[in-house]
Amino acid sequence: MQRMTLGIAGAAVVILGILAFSSLFIIRQTEQALVLQFGEAKSVIKEPGLHVKLPFIQNIERYERRILNLDPPSEEVILSDQKRLIVNAFARYIITDPLRFFQSVRDEQRFVLRFGNILNSAVRAIVAQHTQAELLSDQRADIMQGIFNTVSANASSFGIELIDIRIGRTELPEAVSQNVFDRMRTEREREANLLRAEGEEESRRVRAFADRQQVVIIAEAQRQSSILRGEGEAESNRILAEAFGKDPEFFDFYRSLQAYRDTFRQEGTTMVLSPDSDFFRYFGVENRLPDEAAAPPAPPAAPQ
Repeated sequence: MQRMTLGIAGAAVVILGILAFSSLFIIRQTEQALVLQFGEAKSVIKEPGLHVKLPFIQNIERYERRILNLDPPSEEVILSDQKRLIVNAFARYIITDPLRFFQSVRDEQRFVLRFGNILNSAVRAIVAQHTQAELLSDQRADIMQGIFNTVSANASSFGIELIDIRIGRTELPEAVSQNVFDRMRTEREREANLLRAEGEEESRRVRAFADRQQVVIIAEAQRQSSILRGEGEAESNRILAEAFGKDPEFFDFYRSLQAYRDTFRQEGTTMVLSPDSDFFRYFGVENRLPDEAAAPPAPPAAPQ
């Protein structure tokens, strides 16, 4: 009997545990929830803490209370100046009415699809009224505000509050980007060729001027060299003439030494001369005749 009582008590505890597990639930501070019964919303819970529901009959649908991000795919837009741009816009929102949110889209995945289409439609409608220059100028903030006003009018029907809408990127389509790149490259190549041609022309001009200056400088240097050489030779001749006038014999002796130096400069020089030739008269005076030693020396003969 006691064993049966313990079994019944244990079973009751298990059943109570299962009922408690199915009845009690916790809502965090970052969450809000709907209590659903057979797919129909029965109550909205926004306060965090421990809450109770009917076990096995009711279930909980949780939603975020924090700011959520909506980033639909980029859209290609034709602007008022007939240019094409790929525009990417994103939105920030919070769920303020979980019941209406559940009734309109049920979950966040469906909301992203439906509200993303609304956002892209507003972007196409408003951006298409402006030019590319306006979209990239200070008017960009006014354009985003116009998109925000248009989209926020539909936000209340989804049970959300729209926080902000921004245009993230504005890009050219791939084909247009390639054409623009090709034009830019062609223009840069044309400018490079022009600069290269101008540089080559300037190089030839500078080189021609340098060559002309070189010719002028060399000619002037040669003229000055000729003048100085002539003046030096004239001074040399004057000094030699003056020295010759003072001591003709010494001058004759000096000229003979110069002739010896020029003659015997190279090794292996062979000369066939008579020993008593005038060319060797300064090699020694002991072999001369007395009258020859007393006579003034004659100019040296040219080497053969």
